[in-house]
Amino acid sequence: MSQAGGAEEAFEHRDVVINSQDKILDVYTQLEKLGEGKFGTVYRLQEKATGRIRAGKYFRTRTAKEKQAARAEVELMNLLHHPRLVQCLDAFQGPAELVMVMEYVAGGELFERIVDDDFEHTEPSSAQYVRQILEGLHFMHGQAIVHLDLKPENIVCISPDSHWIKIIDFGLARKLAPGTPVKVLHGTPEFMAPEVVAFEPVSFSTDMWSVGVICYILLSGESPFQGDTDMETLSNVTAAQWDFEEETFSEISQHAKDFISQLLQKEPCRRLPSAGALLHPWLQQPQPSSPKVLSKERIRQFLARRKKQGKPCWLSRGWPCCPRARRGRHQRLRMRKAWAAAWRRNSPPELCPNEVPTPRSCWQTRRRRRMVVGALQPQGSDSVALSPPSWTTWRWGWCLSSSSHRDLASLGQTQTPLWVSSGVPVLLSLPGTCHQ
Repeated sequence: MSQAGGAEEAFEHRDVVINSQDKILDVYTQLEKLGEGKFGTVYRLQEKATGRIRAGKYFRTRTAKEKQAARAEVELMNLLHHPRLVQCLDAFQGPAELVMVMEYVAGGELFERIVDDDFEHTEPSSAQYVRQILEGLHFMHGQAIVHLDLKPENIVCISPDSHWIKIIDFGLARKLAPGTPVKVLHGTPEFMAPEVVAFEPVSFSTDMWSVGVICYILLSGESPFQGDTDMETLSNVTAAQWDFEEETFSEISQHAKDFISQLLQKEPCRRLPSAGALLHPWLQQPQPSSPKVLSKERIRQFLARRKKQGKPCWLSRGWPCCPRARRGRHQRLRMRKAWAAAWRRNSPPELCPNEVPTPRSCWQTRRRRRMVVGALQPQGSDSVALSPPSWTTWRWGWCLSSSSHRDLASLGQTQTPLWVSSGVPVLLSLPGTCHQ
């Protein structure tokens, strides 16, 4: 595939064995901090022997579980040797942290690159980016690995003047095994597939839904499922109702619309697989000599809204982090212990309320109540089914204890948690569990 950004850089990869003998600072010079997340911190590194710039991903490994999770990501990265995927080049294990040395991708996020004044945003250029994303996904899926967190922030350009891209951030990726269903409840609401929201088994088609959302935004600057709150966004995803607005898609080809339509299917089995998507006519048609330039204004507005909202941190089990997370003082271990203790006793843990929006009638009261979040499903003339609520805390509300959770047996339960089933989020208070 020809690219306007020039020849692609040489592909560097290696099988990494975790080094427990040397210290990271014996081999690399630590430079400035690049970012911080729920896993730890990322620093820019310089290799002392060659002077090459790398990125160091520092994991906290104070507990056996944290160490196992970090080592599992290193093992997973050893299966992902492909030019469209960011590479792990080294790993060092210290007393309380593990450092993954990654290749340094300096081009910035794809959408930030698109809105640059010197970049010409067209439908064919968008098709080239989507093709590269699919090439990386096709290799991942061939290794039985799903990404589960595809979004614009995780698609980056190799260099500021290059049109070659890489997929990054495999912290939520999972390896699938035949006959072993995997259910997750994490990700970014705007890009989560319906089966993730419904807590149903994920598959390779889960990533394809996210590709469809990214492609929709890339061509129009509008998000197909974005609501005013995360709850509304998740309800929109569950309903899987969307359309091509005439104003934003009037200049987009029918092939592109058909491509998106075959990815944004509610039923995973109806979505195009990565191999089939690569063969779609939209990605196979020759590039016109003078393609029509698309407007960047809506993409700028999309980026501005994302920055204003911030990038919420979601724990591995799907709990939205408290406000302390964005100030860098969130202790994941402390939160896990507190939530585990909440399951073992009736009194709620004294944690700061999170910021997930709830219906106005609920969050306007300052009474601390144990509340259950779910979706109503008719089960007859006078009965309903309620989805399991066990892990979620809501503003001015707290998670249910094990004993209160057992009280749900009389109402019946479904396999669908949280906001789904009817598509309308509701917040219900169980009798006898209110605390002033």
